[in-house]
Amino acid sequence: MAAFADSVFIKAPVDKVFSFAIKPENSVQIMENVIKTEKLTEGPIQVGTKFKETREIRGRKAEAVIECTKFIQNEVYSVKSEAKGLEVTYHYRFKEVDQGTQVDFDCQIKTSGIIMKLTKPLFTKILKKEDGEHLQKMKSMIERGTQ
Repeated sequence: MAAFADSVFIKAPVDKVFSFAIKPENSVQIMENVIKTEKLTEGPIQVGTKFKETREIRGRKAEAVIECTKFIQNEVYSVKSEAKGLEVTYHYRFKEVDQGTQVDFDCQIKTSGIIMKLTKPLFTKILKKEDGEHLQKMKSMIERGTQ
């Protein structure tokens, strides 16, 4: 079950939208608290590709290693991070539709340990606040041609 989800129609071809979405460096532009990304593996984005993401949250920097867990060119892209009993997975699905691309997104959060299970609603609220609008920002950037 998704912790939160969003969908957006973007007036651009699916290959352009997919290409923008899979570039870790674009997170800095569409996710408010992401201040830096660094690719840790060589080669093109694919299952197993890892990168380090740095966020600034309430004046403190937090780093996470993000791994691509599913990749089907122009169709599906999923990434996951795990830390201290918290696993967060972002799933993106892309579909070419008349005059553009439909992007469907959902966030899944899994916890282990009693403390993390108790604080899961708090983490869900924080992630939704931080990243809940990123598809709208992506849409705006792609449609304006500023990517």
